[in-house]
Amino acid sequence: MLAATEGIVLHHIKYGESSVIATIFTKEFGRQSYIVNASRSRKAKNKAGLLQPLYLLDLEVYQKQSREIQRIKEFKSLNAYQNIPFDIAKSTQAIFLAEMLYKTIHEQESYPELYEFIKSALLYFDLMEGGWQNFHLYFLFRLTEYFGFLPDTQKVGFESWFDMKKGAIVPFEPSHPLYANKDVTKYLVELSVLKISDLEAFKVSRSMRDSLLQTLVDYYQLHFENLGEVKSLNVLREVFH
Repeated sequence: MLAATEGIVLHHIKYGESSVIATIFTKEFGRQSYIVNASRSRKAKNKAGLLQPLYLLDLEVYQKQSREIQRIKEFKSLNAYQNIPFDIAKSTQAIFLAEMLYKTIHEQESYPELYEFIKSALLYFDLMEGGWQNFHLYFLFRLTEYFGFLPDTQKVGFESWFDMKKGAIVPFEPSHPLYANKDVTKYLVELSVLKISDLEAFKVSRSMRDSLLQTLVDYYQLHFENLGEVKSLNVLREVFH
């Protein structure tokens, strides 16, 4: 069946001399793997340069449910980014978030709400002039809602710790090691109520940004056993230090 859909590139690997296998989160079919005859020439219809992390594509695909790897007839840029490809810090965030999405989105079925959240957040991020340094924190926190483990950040008592096992703020320091300290918890609570347009007002030090990021990654690793090592995390840390 020939079908049209939008997609967000999560990952790609070279396959043979002139082909690529691309993992794409599509609006109509969820996560799919496609084999693409992609060329680097200017005249080619399917340009390999468009298969970069989190690029948005307009796709024409041959979709067959029984196949593990589908085929793409044609693809083109859907919304060309203005800044992400040309800004090392923004493109590094995109690489990191693409790896997180590649390791956490597994369903081969349509999830339009999740798709639209990712797409609209990325388009906003691309044009952000202030506060973009904390976009990945905002994105990972909001993404938990679509995966079904949004933390309960309602404060209880005078002191509070974020207990990752419970996915909630607790009034006593947990006896296990999977929790965020009081300082990190304070900023996590602040992050939890922010809209994307408020990120410029979210002021954190580099060390606190790093602590918040580690807390969120640890929290994801609790919910996705196969998440494993996030290879792009160290690169992201290098760029932000």
